[in-house]
Amino acid sequence: MTTKIRPSALIRVSGGPRYAAAMAVDALGTGLLRPFLLIYGVTVLGLSAPATGAAMTAGVLVGLGCMPFVGRWLDRGARTTVVAASMLVRALGVAMLLAAPTGEMWPFVGAAILLSAGNQAWPAAHAALVATLATGRERDAALAAGRSLRNAALGIGALLATACLTGGSDALRTMAIGTGIAYLVAAGLAWSVRLRAPAVTAEPTLERAPRMGALLGANVVYAFCLNVPEIALPLVLTAYLHASPVWSAAIFVANTVLVVALQVPVTVLLSRISRRTALATGGIVLTVSYLGFLAATLLGSGWAAPAIAAVSVVCTIGEIIYAGSATAFVLALAPARLLGQAAARFELSTGIGLAVSPAVLTALAPLGPGALWGGLAGATLLSAGAVTRAGEPGLN
Repeated sequence: MTTKIRPSALIRVSGGPRYAAAMAVDALGTGLLRPFLLIYGVTVLGLSAPATGAAMTAGVLVGLGCMPFVGRWLDRGARTTVVAASMLVRALGVAMLLAAPTGEMWPFVGAAILLSAGNQAWPAAHAALVATLATGRERDAALAAGRSLRNAALGIGALLATACLTGGSDALRTMAIGTGIAYLVAAGLAWSVRLRAPAVTAEPTLERAPRMGALLGANVVYAFCLNVPEIALPLVLTAYLHASPVWSAAIFVANTVLVVALQVPVTVLLSRISRRTALATGGIVLTVSYLGFLAATLLGSGWAAPAIAAVSVVCTIGEIIYAGSATAFVLALAPARLLGQAAARFELSTGIGLAVSPAVLTALAPLGPGALWGGLAGATLLSAGAVTRAGEPGLN
């Protein structure tokens, strides 16, 4: 059965108007600072670019360590409390960033850890919250609606920040202050919803944790697609094809607009097939797009950039299918008493993919288009095959 798109119903099963406002404010603040955190470290704190990048990577990896605790907290029934906590932790990270002395690395590392911990905790907490309010395909549509709202607010925040970058260090500090205020406001809104999950009374012996090893491993590779428009394509277009930066900007904007516009309709359309099939299909579409990028780079310099831009639409469709089915598949696999831990483990695998993909993409790019796009295509196709065998037989 398919789910019709009813905005009022989606808002209700996504936490209600106040929670939707909290998501929008939180994402708006994130868009103000997160894309420019590296610039903040270099410009405001006077750190070297390699040291700043290493600190950010270390912060992401250490921040991932909070996920087991988040999963157990969610399985004790917490919902909006965890969401609000993820926002407050990031507000503390912004405060540490603002208080960091010029030239001091460790305060920046601490801020990166707190920001990463909050960024990683939020998706799992949000997924658990939606799972408490909605079931079946309505849950899938609610998760998709949340992603659309978040991407729209992130894009607006990034556009505002881009317009302010000409102001130099003072503008960056102002954006950081705005981000901290946004996190505090969002935390207050989320806390005011006061939602907890009902107690789960099922006997532990009657339910088993889902077998997710293959799925989590596949998800690490799938998550690379989220960094392709931001890292791989700009690198290939500017450094190797010597194309105008306008192409990279256009691809990023198109990616954001397509996700906002199509995430819910595509997810609803996918309700006609099983979540497992949808997730495997997303991998195949991504594989086709990577092969398309490989073919596009072999064209002449005048045709390569527009061809890559055209293929990026296919890549974005694959990303939309992946995002619309992956979390939903994990929630469908998990028994109620272990839903929080399952969501946390899945987000941990996503975080690992996002953490390692910049290093992998930038290492493969100098080896040539075959190594970059061929490697991604092969790994993603294998991951799509693994998805078809992941979890419990018969579950969708």
